[in-house]
Amino acid sequence: MLFSEVAECFAKVEATASRLEMSAQAAELLKKCEKEEVKPLIYIIEGNVAPSHEGLDIGIGEKFAIRAISQTSGYTEKAVLAEYKKSGDLGSAAENLLSKKSQMSLASSPNTLSKAYSSFVKIAQMSGAGSQESKVSLLSELLNGAKPVEARYLIRFCLGKLRLGIGDPSIIDALSMMKHDDKTDSQTILRAFNLCSDLGEVAEYYIAGKDLSHFSTQPFKPIRPALAERLSNAEEIMNKLGKCAVEAKYDGLRMQVHVREGRVDIYSRKLEKMTHMFPEITQAASKLKIKSAIFEGEALAYNAKEKKYYSFQQTMQRKRKYGIEGMAKEFPLRLFVFDLMYLNGKDMTLEKYSKRRKSLEKLFSKTEPLVPSELIYTDNPKKLDIYFTDLIGQGLEGIIAKDLSQPYVAGARKFAWIKLKKSYGALADTVDIVIIGYYLGKGQRQEFEFGGLLAAVLNDETDEFETIAKIGSGFSEDEMQSFEKMLDEIKVKDKPKGVNSKLTPDFWVKPKYVITVAADEITLSPMHTAGMVGETGYALRFPRMMSLRDDKGPEDITTTKEIIEMFEMQKK
Repeated sequence: MLFSEVAECFAKVEATASRLEMSAQAAELLKKCEKEEVKPLIYIIEGNVAPSHEGLDIGIGEKFAIRAISQTSGYTEKAVLAEYKKSGDLGSAAENLLSKKSQMSLASSPNTLSKAYSSFVKIAQMSGAGSQESKVSLLSELLNGAKPVEARYLIRFCLGKLRLGIGDPSIIDALSMMKHDDKTDSQTILRAFNLCSDLGEVAEYYIAGKDLSHFSTQPFKPIRPALAERLSNAEEIMNKLGKCAVEAKYDGLRMQVHVREGRVDIYSRKLEKMTHMFPEITQAASKLKIKSAIFEGEALAYNAKEKKYYSFQQTMQRKRKYGIEGMAKEFPLRLFVFDLMYLNGKDMTLEKYSKRRKSLEKLFSKTEPLVPSELIYTDNPKKLDIYFTDLIGQGLEGIIAKDLSQPYVAGARKFAWIKLKKSYGALADTVDIVIIGYYLGKGQRQEFEFGGLLAAVLNDETDEFETIAKIGSGFSEDEMQSFEKMLDEIKVKDKPKGVNSKLTPDFWVKPKYVITVAADEITLSPMHTAGMVGETGYALRFPRMMSLRDDKGPEDITTTKEIIEMFEMQKK
């Protein structure tokens, strides 16, 4: 397949607002692929050269992309920069300049999908002295054989700004549609994806005609985390689950640990590899008397002498690239292991919770700082309430009640797990929302370019971010300066694709950073688009920022469905 066919499809996808139509266009493109091209194409549509947990980034900055465009088009770097400022998009600038090339192309052949992908991988793998020049050379070679529309997406891809607005749910639907013209296989494909976080591998498996219902977990392919539903009190939980495990809910760093024959990797909630940051966890896991395992826990900075948990903010100081040994001494971690998904070659996700828990307790009986999470078993609401109050008194967040008969539900929010947390004002829980824009400082904040945030929840049915709050409180002066710098780097000229907003901030930003917010309540609003029916949506009343969540990505935030459920719970 020629890369120009990929680019032409991307242009159609970019021009449509319908998620179903995006999937249909991607399905048509996938139908044209050779079997060996499907995996690379899936990664390219996702905007990556490999699954994101492998951490393989292209690593080309705007400066070097401008140089490549200049070398190919015959225009000076100054002229390229001027075109970029005019359009606000370096990909579009490359397209415009290559459409009126001022020099003859060198002898070149058209780019195939395989050639483009191979070049992307080479660029990503280059490092060390002279690597940037080699990257520029490879990109120039691709641009030299490109049609103008190809240039748009070659540049955007290398900058990590593909901007198609097509997410993994739409790609999953596209895979099903290429075989059935509908979503017949979407849930089966989604389950496999949730078990390995590698949509390219799943697509390859699916295209080959293999039965995805037999797809299973494997070490070093991170599992998308199971999520908990909410109920408002102990009695509702007991009515829903009956006798259940009631587990302490820790406010720390969620970790997924993979072990095989002494090798250990640790993945964050966002499925980023962070093994080197936590030497005490890695060392303890490598000493486990097993052949292989995948287990999950919540890591907290913990003072064993005083039996004291440190705050989330103190724990988050451990997530760093430098000064790791010093911080490990100051804030030693304890990993409270709460689930076991794989053990000695066996996929445990299909086993009921009670069986997984027994295996977990046996494995982690004397493995400090890896310890089983604290829990009780009960069918008594009063006993649950007493336990809940005791945990809040210890500085924990609350409880997670777990259905003893349920499997591990990867990547989904089900009533297999139900959370009950301490209240924040009138609202029974905090919410995690993504920043989509920001406002300039006014009044006392006039000295700052940052004055507040526009933030959104995720509608997982439409795959859109819907606004729910303008946030102007909860920031220190240091945090305002930090936000100003951080958000300035991801500013975009126009409203990002996939954002549904009636409000217009002073600056739009790429949905990337997640914050935890407390509020007095959820109210109906004509201004915000979260769950909007007719002219009425939902909004947070008196929202205030609690923390920046580096451990969560936009796909992990509170959903519109959850907001509506919390609004209904509020009425009770």
